Amino acid sequence: MKGTGLSIMAKIAILGFGNIGSGVLEVLRQNGAALTQRAGQPLNVKYIMDVRDFSQSPDAKLFVNNVDVILEDAEVSTVVETIGGTDPAYYYVKSALCAGKNVCTSNKELVARHGAELIALAKQHKVAFLFEASVGGGMPLIAPIRGSLAANVIESVHGIVNGTTNFMLTRMEEEGMDFAAALAEAQRLGYAETRDPSADVDGFDAGRKIAILASLLYGTEVHPEDIPTTGIREVAPADFYFAQRMKATIRLIAYAKKDEAGRFACAVEPMFIPREHPFAGVCDVFNAVMLRGNMLGDTMFYGKGAGKLPTASAVVADIIDAEKYGVSLHDTLTWNSAKSLGKITDESRYTYYIRVTDPDAEMLKKVLGGTQFMMQHGDEAAVLSCPLTETELAGKTQQLAAQGMKAMLCLKMLEQ
Repeated sequence: MKGTGLSIMAKIAILGFGNIGSGVLEVLRQNGAALTQRAGQPLNVKYIMDVRDFSQSPDAKLFVNNVDVILEDAEVSTVVETIGGTDPAYYYVKSALCAGKNVCTSNKELVARHGAELIALAKQHKVAFLFEASVGGGMPLIAPIRGSLAANVIESVHGIVNGTTNFMLTRMEEEGMDFAAALAEAQRLGYAETRDPSADVDGFDAGRKIAILASLLYGTEVHPEDIPTTGIREVAPADFYFAQRMKATIRLIAYAKKDEAGRFACAVEPMFIPREHPFAGVCDVFNAVMLRGNMLGDTMFYGKGAGKLPTASAVVADIIDAEKYGVSLHDTLTWNSAKSLGKITDESRYTYYIRVTDPDAEMLKKVLGGTQFMMQHGDEAAVLSCPLTETELAGKTQQLAAQGMKAMLCLKMLEQ
């Protein structure tokens, strides 16, 4: 306080002391002086809540195992949630907001499922609910959307937003691994869950992230379960063989867009990426997101989408914003609660990469109504189709099957 010789200090509580929670504490301590200058006050961790025993930790005095201690302490101004999942995180976050405390979280599942409700609750109680780390890990996305890009109507967002699948696809491309070998390598290095990697490899993690971005960009709630989601299990070494010779690659892409007529589309699926596209060079665990603004055009964000300190750094940036600006941050965050849209469809026309077995070149061309490119390898062929809608493609693949040619993989081409 001015003139008293006493310093104002923000008191922080961390819920969950795993990889990200411990990273938040590390960032706050290691960069303490710089953070104090940016926040205008010291950021001090008063509590860490975790049900495990940390009695031997050098910070044992900070640990509590009951959230009520934090909720009832008027000194705590910001709560950091890094538990993950929705139970009990949802209850804790709601309770903290209702207690008049800012909340910063890295929990994509929580935000994707309850973001609209929690933002409304934050506004009601005049606090901030921030979640930069829930989408791009350490890569900033949400802050630019509500800040420097606010003058734009964002027409589309496309992104590589899951580092695990990007690592696996890179290994498949560069080393000729099949899906199983690439997954085993990702698990060995700690990028993929050992017990159940489905959230990554089946696209659900990317689906939650694009649900968050779409909800923010278009102002209405997009439910993850409504987003058509396809993972990378069906991508094979043969697809990279063909892609390399077609001067392209394959990446798992999450996208959302609105056309001039206001039609909305959103999906997660592996896509065929021409070599000249910026996403073609995004490898290993890195993420990239491209936003197309109606004034700015295309702008791309690139960086580490996961990892202890990159993600923790995004959480700490949210803490600074929450402490400095509070509820006013929600003046540029519009996310209205809405009923399910039902299964979202995309009826835009795309060029498709199609790999088929037992090819008959002339019949392929006839069924597809012509092709832009075709090549054969062994008992398989790959073609680039003329532009088709998803509905048209489904009809074409049925016709191919009737002619004895099974479509093993069909990928949309991501245009520039």
